[in-house]
Amino acid sequence: MSKFDYVIVGAGTAGCVLANRLTEDPACSVLLLEAGGGDRHPALHVPKGFAYTIDNETFSWKYQTEPFGPYGQTELWSRGKVLGGSSSINGMVYNRGAQADYDAIEALGNPGWGWSQILPIFKQIEDHQLGASDMRGAGGPVHISVVRRGDEVSEKLLDSASALGLKRVDDINASDEERAGYTPANTRNGMRVSAAKAFLHPARKRPNLTVMTGTTATGLVFEGNRVTGVSATQGAGRIELNARREVILSLGSIATPQLLQLSGIGPREVLREAGVDVRVDSPQVGEGIREHRCFPLQMRLKRDIGYNRLLSKPSRQALSGMKYLLNRQGPLATPAYDMLAFLRSSPDSDRPDAQVLLAPMSVGIGPLDISLEQRPGLSLLGFVLRPTSLGSVHIRSTDPHALPRVVAGYLDTEHDRVISLNMFKRMRELVAQQPIADEILLETMPGVLVQDDEALLNSGFLNGGTGYHASGACAMGPNETDAIDSRLRVRGVQNLRVVDVSILPAMVAGNLNGPMMAMAWRAADMIREDA
Repeated sequence: MSKFDYVIVGAGTAGCVLANRLTEDPACSVLLLEAGGGDRHPALHVPKGFAYTIDNETFSWKYQTEPFGPYGQTELWSRGKVLGGSSSINGMVYNRGAQADYDAIEALGNPGWGWSQILPIFKQIEDHQLGASDMRGAGGPVHISVVRRGDEVSEKLLDSASALGLKRVDDINASDEERAGYTPANTRNGMRVSAAKAFLHPARKRPNLTVMTGTTATGLVFEGNRVTGVSATQGAGRIELNARREVILSLGSIATPQLLQLSGIGPREVLREAGVDVRVDSPQVGEGIREHRCFPLQMRLKRDIGYNRLLSKPSRQALSGMKYLLNRQGPLATPAYDMLAFLRSSPDSDRPDAQVLLAPMSVGIGPLDISLEQRPGLSLLGFVLRPTSLGSVHIRSTDPHALPRVVAGYLDTEHDRVISLNMFKRMRELVAQQPIADEILLETMPGVLVQDDEALLNSGFLNGGTGYHASGACAMGPNETDAIDSRLRVRGVQNLRVVDVSILPAMVAGNLNGPMMAMAWRAADMIREDA
């Protein structure tokens, strides 16, 4: 039995940041547990390698949802199973969220999480290609790259976004207005900068950090009401790892509520149905998940331009790969989507309420098919920035290796349906603008026959997909029924915190990897203060 000051469960984005920050004190010993393996595989470092790793069970957990939508379909939600977690397999879109998003978290009764606390952290962790300013940082561990000018299709898409009224900007994170620009990505010299690369690997040089891979947490260890450690499996063996100060759960929006429920902390009815003894009746553990439902729009191009011709066949991929190895440039060096747009779905919106990702390529027809088409195309993918529909995560039994029941809750509210429809109509308006309109032959997904609101929503269910941004299953808040308090301490027990996207009581607009880096940094400050 080993004992450390802190045991961090999960070496994803938050866990890597915490491991770095907490071991800055040489007198503090930290253990970081990761069920997956190391992050040396080349595909984990090539930006477009996510197309391989996100569906590979060596690097990714695969959680199947319960049936949803008018067709009763299911889908798989992938989460990183490797050092760096999802930051090692994601699309590397570096969004930070809007100022109002963080101020809203604070206004909900969570002091210390407003924009005035978070912006300085972003500036501290960033090493932005555009240099330091009032809104971004330079010299930090996370390098942010931005393309200044892309290929012909990309330039025409951005010009068309401008024609629609979206201001073209160099730094998409520098304002909260309607805007469009090239995607900021956590890459350096054409290579991924995961949380493991930015935070964990530098910290592994410190003697007070121990990292265990291939180790799956199966439950919490208690002495009375106090959490003293974690039980885990390592290979065929079982081990117990003790924490003198705290156990910190950083397993993500699905596995964190799962482990809490397995340990008897969760909604009474859910625990009893699964056969788990109730230690703390915490009704919001596993509830309140928010996820983006992505609506795709794809167009066929008249000319053979864009990325499809460079990446759609093995021979073309090999040539692009050789060019990438020579200079770390080309389509393999870019994030999942080359451009971003933030827009108001209607004139009545007081701020941007939808995000659209744009790329000079098109994929196969079907949910989450990420194989490129042979013929030239472009694609847009849009989603409601702050969905109000709620899903859940519930364990099914006492078996820690059984996957939980995941309810997506997509488009359950009128708010989400209306914004999705208005957003999609604006996406169609964008591709109807010059100069991109001259390059388009026809709409291939969902197709021009899909016009009325019901058909558009049904297409979003059938052909759309998850944003991989599920959050909020252990949200912070001031009420006794909230899973954790504003300092991320789990209610009903001692010496236990949650630090991952589960903590969000409201969606931070856009992709969540960047916000989680900053929020984990802030959480480390709180942990050190409380110690």
